[in-house]
Amino acid sequence: MPHPDRLTAIVEELRRAGPAGRTAASLAARLDVSVRTIRRDLLALQDAGVPVGGISGPGGGYVLAQHAMLPPVAFTQGQASSAAVALAAAATGPLTRDGAAALEKLLDIMPPPQQRQVAELASPGWAGPPVVARTALATTIEEGLRAGRVLAIDYQDAAGSRTVGRRVEPQLLAFTGGHWYLLAWCLDRGGPHWFRWDRISRAVNTGQPADDHDPFSIFTAPPPGLRRIRRAPASGPRGEPARPS
Repeated sequence: MPHPDRLTAIVEELRRAGPAGRTAASLAARLDVSVRTIRRDLLALQDAGVPVGGISGPGGGYVLAQHAMLPPVAFTQGQASSAAVALAAAATGPLTRDGAAALEKLLDIMPPPQQRQVAELASPGWAGPPVVARTALATTIEEGLRAGRVLAIDYQDAAGSRTVGRRVEPQLLAFTGGHWYLLAWCLDRGGPHWFRWDRISRAVNTGQPADDHDPFSIFTAPPPGLRRIRRAPASGPRGEPARPS
């Protein structure tokens, strides 16, 4: 069995086994390879981010975290096309890598005419899902959201003012007005804030537990549109409105 197919088969075997897991010997027997090969494949899966864990006790074994994969979902052709177009349109932002992987899976099961329809609806010149590596910033913020940890972020606002190590409790990711935002409770300023993703240059997981907030009550409206920066004119009558340069 080719290596990529064997890795997929191992994940499927662990998924089917559930909490009981599988021993390396039983996986080797099912896939007709050596126990050494299975153990090497399990390490490769862990390195790739697949949540494979060990089982202690007599016999030992390996188990796949129950949240690792969702059960199969049936889509109509129209639903699959709509989902693919939405994923193709989200070309930038914190979810790009996972979105691109999901889009590839959808395209793989579509007939060629449906693939062409997605390409036509997505955007002019679209040539398929991008290959995107997850950045350290995205990984840190995702972990803060998932584990409920305070983050220290470096951020530059619309006026160009930069803050370093601003302590926030991340709540949600949102996309509005053509931009991705991290919605978080700012501990340093004591209130909710929409942090535009492309203005966050760095994030550090402090390890400090974040307090629980109800994001749907504290974040009542998207941020306003870009505001003009008012500057004092170099010359002109007193009281004349400043014009943005």
